[in-house]
Amino acid sequence: MPSHLSADRPAAQPPGRGSVDALISQTRRLKGDVDAVRRDAAGEGTDHPRERWQRALYDLALHQLSDLDEHLAQLRDGPLPTATPEPPAPAQGSLLSRVGSAEWNLLTDEASWSGELYQILGRDPAAPPLTLDELPSLVVDEDRPKLTAMVTNCLVDARPIDGEFRIARRGGDVRTVHMMGEPVLDTDGSTASMWAVLRDVSELRRSQRVVSETRDSLHHRQEAARSEHRLAVELQEAVLPPWRGSVRLPHRGPRTLDLASRHLPASAHTMIGGDWYDALELTDGETLLSVGDLTGQGVGVTSNMTMLLGAVRGMAMAGAQPGPLLAWLNQLLDATVQPALGSAVCCRYRPATRTLVWAQAGHPAPLLFRDGTGRVLNAPDGVLLGATSGAVYGQAEETLQVGDLLLLHTDGLVPGHTGSAAANLLLGLAPRLAGNSTAEDCVRTVVEEFGASEREDNACVLVARVMS
Repeated sequence: MPSHLSADRPAAQPPGRGSVDALISQTRRLKGDVDAVRRDAAGEGTDHPRERWQRALYDLALHQLSDLDEHLAQLRDGPLPTATPEPPAPAQGSLLSRVGSAEWNLLTDEASWSGELYQILGRDPAAPPLTLDELPSLVVDEDRPKLTAMVTNCLVDARPIDGEFRIARRGGDVRTVHMMGEPVLDTDGSTASMWAVLRDVSELRRSQRVVSETRDSLHHRQEAARSEHRLAVELQEAVLPPWRGSVRLPHRGPRTLDLASRHLPASAHTMIGGDWYDALELTDGETLLSVGDLTGQGVGVTSNMTMLLGAVRGMAMAGAQPGPLLAWLNQLLDATVQPALGSAVCCRYRPATRTLVWAQAGHPAPLLFRDGTGRVLNAPDGVLLGATSGAVYGQAEETLQVGDLLLLHTDGLVPGHTGSAAANLLLGLAPRLAGNSTAEDCVRTVVEEFGASEREDNACVLVARVMS
């Protein structure tokens, strides 16, 4: 190994100022660009884990660029003389102190420190530099074996030094120091001295911990969200209608309705929402059809949805008509521990007279398709569920014909459109729906038209075709 010249020896001259000045200018331009991107970054000032993690990374990058600027300036200007009484302090918020250097001569037991090293280790510049035997006195007890091992490996086995340890400075201030060094061999190959450069990396490690902690917080939050999503899915699969395929009824007599339905999930990976549909054959031979949604996402809204659907089925089985049913449902939601706001449309189909009795609570009205055209059913009075305590819901009747197609849906079925705009787009499918022979074919047509588009929320569609 070639002999190493100490950083404090006169032979070590600063590099050309022009080339280093160019690097300093590039570094400062990059720092300005990073700072501009940081200011423009979305979510600035929020407390979401992802935004905290991004801010921590931006801060770390800016600090490191500032330190690179300082280190290049030190490279250009050269090291401070050992006798400097008050070395300049690093810039406020700097992650790294100026790099200090040292050399320990094993033949004469002499030590030579740069001015920066005195500052890093918190030593009086007028005091003599510590020998290798004295250096561990600055190190905290737990890290002394680490320093001893590094120095021993360097002096005995000629291994380079590259490690960190903590030092205790005056006043109890504990700092983390990174040390890199190599042995200097004499002509016969034995170790004559050891040189090293040291820097204070306390703030750097602190900033890296902030990045790591915010990343871990974000990871844990994402894992919790995925766990809640899986739990919500399992709960829905256990107690709610299947979210794919046709709704099947246990036909006890002639088949009067052909039913099909579909749940369309949001494009992004979001929590299970409060959209639902249901079809139930009642004991009096009538059929209950319902579609609705509740505000919120996750296990909480799934629990409310399960309660709501059970209540709808129970009241319908007991003979409740759609208007009174929604009124009682409104009272039930208002009395829950965490009241929920929702909308719904509830229908009872009487096959003997082909009569549809229905009511709505702030929900899109059913669409009726007949002979290649479609229209929105005239809506009875109704408000959102949970919005007004003691609300009264009117109901309407519609006489259907064989071949009629009834389409119930939640908001969000047509991405980017709600209300009359969404209804008009759905009604525009009338000619295509007229050519379909089954309810499942009709649902497939709707999904082909609107299911492939990006959607922000979940949606449900339920189709019933009058068979006889």
